[in-house]
Amino acid sequence: SDKQKKANYDQFGHAGVEGQGGGAGGFGGFGDVFEDIFDNIFTGGRAQGRQSRGQRGADLQFNTQLTLEEAAVGKQVEITVPRHGTCQLCQGSGAKKGSMPSACETCGGVGQVRIQQGFFSIQQTCPTCHGEGKVITDPCTGCHGQGRVRESKKLTVKIPAGVDNGDRVRLNGEGEAGLHGGSNGDLYVQVSLKPHTIFERHGSDLHCDVPISFTSAALGGTIEVPTLGGRVTLKIPAETQTGKTFRLRGKGIQSVHHQGIGDLLCKVVIETPVNLSKEQKELLATLDTSLSDSKKTHSPRSSSWFDGVKKFFEDMKF
Repeated sequence: SDKQKKANYDQFGHAGVEGQGGGAGGFGGFGDVFEDIFDNIFTGGRAQGRQSRGQRGADLQFNTQLTLEEAAVGKQVEITVPRHGTCQLCQGSGAKKGSMPSACETCGGVGQVRIQQGFFSIQQTCPTCHGEGKVITDPCTGCHGQGRVRESKKLTVKIPAGVDNGDRVRLNGEGEAGLHGGSNGDLYVQVSLKPHTIFERHGSDLHCDVPISFTSAALGGTIEVPTLGGRVTLKIPAETQTGKTFRLRGKGIQSVHHQGIGDLLCKVVIETPVNLSKEQKELLATLDTSLSDSKKTHSPRSSSWFDGVKKFFEDMKF
């Protein structure tokens, strides 16, 4: 009746009205709506029960160290990875040779079962086959039905030129073997660089400190500096100050992420002489006197600093 339809509409909305029909139809539309909702909540949709069997193997990570020189040109490394590999006796099926897994009788090979609760239908993983859709009645003696065994796998990995700390090389299918015939995971070889005695790497650029004598800094000259490709000559202008950085273009390292080679940045560090003889000390003292008596400014940075200090004390009025 119309009153009954109105009551159903007030309680259940459109589903209460559209579900009305002859015979045992009852709340068919209402039940279908909630059935779809609960299918998605508990199973991600009905299609989930028809997914391929077997569980994918886990991904693995292997760490390897390279020198800066090796990273610059690339290297082939031999590694041994402990992992689960495919059982050769059963070829990963988990079943004894000559036998085959059989369809699970509980779920009919679907891997999931439906539980009816009133007009709710809930789909869950089959408790017998744990979602595999098949059971192994005669397991392989080599892997005890798992389809994989523990092994140490030797692999050759080609590390490309220009890799840096944290870069990874992926080897498809060289991770853990899958369960019950599932696909293999991947292996990630992560690179770290050993500390270098001369260079520091910043992306595709290399940095290094270059010690020079104070006479070379004052008078200028040429020095040899190392690069990954060999020695090169660096011209030091007269009156070079400590901390001055010279850029040698194209003398850095290639980056694996983009084309081109970076630069080498050489920072000058002026060294104070040590272990001086009496005669050398006297010569330096004579030079210092000569510089102090001169009307010219020979230490512009020092003069500027002392002028700033003088002004500071004057402003503070000590």
